[in-house]
Amino acid sequence: MYYFDHSATTPVHSDVLDLMHSIQKDVYGNPSSVHSQGRKARLLIETARKQVAKAIGTIPNQIIFTSGGTEANNQVFWSLLNQNNIHVVSDTIEHPAILKVLSEMETHGIDYDLVTVNKNGRISIADIESEIQENTGLISIMLANNEMGTIQPIKEIVALAHENNILVHSDAVQCMGKMPVDVNDLGVDYLSLSAHKFYGPKGIGILYFKNKDSLSSLMIGGGQEKGLRAGTENIASIAGMGLAAELVTNQLDHHIKELASFEAHFKSELKTIFPNAIFNGDANNKLPGLVCVSFPGYRSDILMAKLDRANLAVSSGSACGSGNVKPSRVLSEMGVDDETNISTLRFSFGASNTSEQVDLLLFELKTILTD
Repeated sequence: MYYFDHSATTPVHSDVLDLMHSIQKDVYGNPSSVHSQGRKARLLIETARKQVAKAIGTIPNQIIFTSGGTEANNQVFWSLLNQNNIHVVSDTIEHPAILKVLSEMETHGIDYDLVTVNKNGRISIADIESEIQENTGLISIMLANNEMGTIQPIKEIVALAHENNILVHSDAVQCMGKMPVDVNDLGVDYLSLSAHKFYGPKGIGILYFKNKDSLSSLMIGGGQEKGLRAGTENIASIAGMGLAAELVTNQLDHHIKELASFEAHFKSELKTIFPNAIFNGDANNKLPGLVCVSFPGYRSDILMAKLDRANLAVSSGSACGSGNVKPSRVLSEMGVDDETNISTLRFSFGASNTSEQVDLLLFELKTILTD
């Protein structure tokens, strides 16, 4: 199967697989043990912490390992229960790992407001400013959206927030390997990443934090991860994430150019094949290689099924299940009408693709759309 769904998850890099296999086979010590096997395990963890820290422009002691972006997001929000300022500002197109957490936290006294986005999926700084209250303690805005790739003005949001003594969190899960992610440049107080989005294993991620004292642990037990994440560490996955972060940042410029090339060719040829195609998102301010396109008159679930039969993996911009298709919440928030919404697919290119594969995808789409 040819894979065009890298925004959902990426194939694990072969070097990462080799490293993880060797660790699972040979390094079985508990990293908290003082004997040689334990020290070997600890060294692997701290090496990975350095690799990830370097990849995002920070120092190792400002990173803890989590089970992924969802846990990292949760930890930031649940830590608010121990803070004085418990109002949050976020937006309507965040991942459920933000929006559902905020909804759940209402029952615990956390208050929040969500700003809307424009037709390109971009947030207005003025809208965020208008929602700031005296007890606002956190602004959480994703760095780039997972459905259409629009990049948000995080640096400007940080400047506004810090003027008002408000902390900023950003879910940057979609971004590693597609754009520079430098926490010092962005200025954020917290940032979440997940390894399986940049050719690492599933079930491992990180939370970057500027100030340890602003966080509380979700996992209570031993003192692992500076007392912020109890539980024996997943050594092989942590090491795999470290290597994946190093590899993807070392190849970042090349990877961005390749993704941009795939995208430009795909969009140009698709417009020739299907002139009515509608490209969603901010064309001038988005992640490369992520194309959210609507095909008016063609339901996304049917298009996906036909592509799947041709051994081509893509995803829908809307939620499909039990034979029906529902409009994407993100696209609805951007003002996309329901009929167009349910005709939308997301194509996300990655390192596993070639230009020949993109041409094959275009050929199959032409067959389907002109049948």
